[in-house]
Amino acid sequence: MSGFRLHGSRVLAVDLAGDAVKAKNGAMIAYEGEMSFKKLTGGGEGLRGMVTRRITGEAMAVMEVRGTGTCYFADRATEINLVRLTGEKLWVEASNLLATDAALRTATAFTGLRGAAQGNGLFTTTVEGTGQAAILSEGPAVVLRVTPATPLVVDPGAYVAHTGRLNQQFQSGASWRTLMGEGSGESVQLRFEGDGLVYVQPSERWGHPRRSQGEIGGQV
Repeated sequence: MSGFRLHGSRVLAVDLAGDAVKAKNGAMIAYEGEMSFKKLTGGGEGLRGMVTRRITGEAMAVMEVRGTGTCYFADRATEINLVRLTGEKLWVEASNLLATDAALRTATAFTGLRGAAQGNGLFTTTVEGTGQAAILSEGPAVVLRVTPATPLVVDPGAYVAHTGRLNQQFQSGASWRTLMGEGSGESVQLRFEGDGLVYVQPSERWGHPRRSQGEIGGQV
């Protein structure tokens, strides 16, 4: 299994020993050793993944890097956060997923209507299995614990990812941006209940188009 480590906070170093890693197409910035690069295309796990991407207008742009040595990845100097999975599932915005162990299964999942103002679609990427994933955030991500006694409400523009046994709902309510006159008129918030972790970025997407390079979901 490949080894993920951070080189600073904005560069991901992946050590390979004949195995492979999946990453955003074009995210490689340097490598040491012998590497081969293969562009992957697809639409998630089977027909459902293909249909969901047709609905959302998203196209995957994923590459597989295989070899021996160290490969370095980055995406526009954004912060990188490592998530280690041990059989559980990670839900993550497509634009925030940089790379995964090749052994991890990726797909798409329906999450409900979030509103066009945040630029988020109806579907999100899921990553499942045992291994590591690298997720992007604009500024260092904050990891917030949710328990049955302490639900969490998040601005959709700040949401990055979550893990655990969480129930995600969409609720209406005036945000501080709406109160300050900077909102889009949509006051939708994400409410998480249950037991798990939510990753939140300090820089919100509010009012800006989603900066996705294509979803990295799909079992390939």
